[in-house]
Amino acid sequence: MHIPDGFLSARVALGYAALSSLGIGLACYRLRVQRQHGASALLGVSAAFVFAAQLVNFPVAPGTSGHLVGSALAAVLLGLPGALVVMTAVIIMQCFVFADGGVFALGANVFNMGLVGCVVGFCCYRLLCGSAPSPTRRVASVAFAAWCATVAGAASCAGQLSLSGAARLPVVLPAMLGVHALIGLGEAVISSLIVASVLRFRPDLLESSGAAPARPVASAVSAGLGLSLAVAALLAPLAYRAPDGFSRVTHALGLHSSAEPAWLGPLSQYGVPGVASVALAGVLAGCLGTLLLFGLCWLLALALVPRPPRSTQPSRVAVEASG
Repeated sequence: MHIPDGFLSARVALGYAALSSLGIGLACYRLRVQRQHGASALLGVSAAFVFAAQLVNFPVAPGTSGHLVGSALAAVLLGLPGALVVMTAVIIMQCFVFADGGVFALGANVFNMGLVGCVVGFCCYRLLCGSAPSPTRRVASVAFAAWCATVAGAASCAGQLSLSGAARLPVVLPAMLGVHALIGLGEAVISSLIVASVLRFRPDLLESSGAAPARPVASAVSAGLGLSLAVAALLAPLAYRAPDGFSRVTHALGLHSSAEPAWLGPLSQYGVPGVASVALAGVLAGCLGTLLLFGLCWLLALALVPRPPRSTQPSRVAVEASG
């Protein structure tokens, strides 16, 4: 669903960049206010896994592929502010390092896959789960939330194309919703399997109502990062190579980019300079991106939530007791 440059008008691109900036700013503020000191590593692991999982395209129709977006899954694992930060970091990295999505369309892509996906997924999940959900209800809720988030992001993308004058809404909206309703089924299956695994092995890490995610131990962080690297190295090369839903729809409707890409990242199209093998270059680029996102999101979380000063309360109590 990454929109390349040349599809959106300048007015629409700037407007959605402003909306996205506002939403991400609020998310960063909420992370700072909540002061979830133990969630830094969890944000890094989540960003790494979402990026790695997005490399694995699966078939949804003849000649059409889809991949996990991960916004609803991130919202369930991290809560809404953390999910928005993670998805924004992933989309920005994909744009500037891998040339996946246009620079001028970056705000719109963050809005569709970040803000819309996370907010819709989070709200649907909370609405269905209730206050004391069973594990089965949690898994079913995240599946439905993931499907809704995917479809809502596709509808938002169609609206942006229409506002830009690239296509009429009665034409582009059904086309986008049709293909992404199928992609949403894959998103639902993957998200529910992941949440079921978390419930089985580390239920304390799952975002719950009114509670901050638990601090993951070093073994959980290592396992999560290792799983992300395994997905990037072993599953990504097996991905279905057909065009994704957005490319399929724009090709079917005869929509073409009106501009050349404004920026070609150093690992453009997941290639590595000097590596002739396409498969090897894809593995190296995927693993490098996974590690970069893990480190950057971990550092970003630490920067957003500074360590509190050491409390002097125990020493005061000791002085009062001795007096």
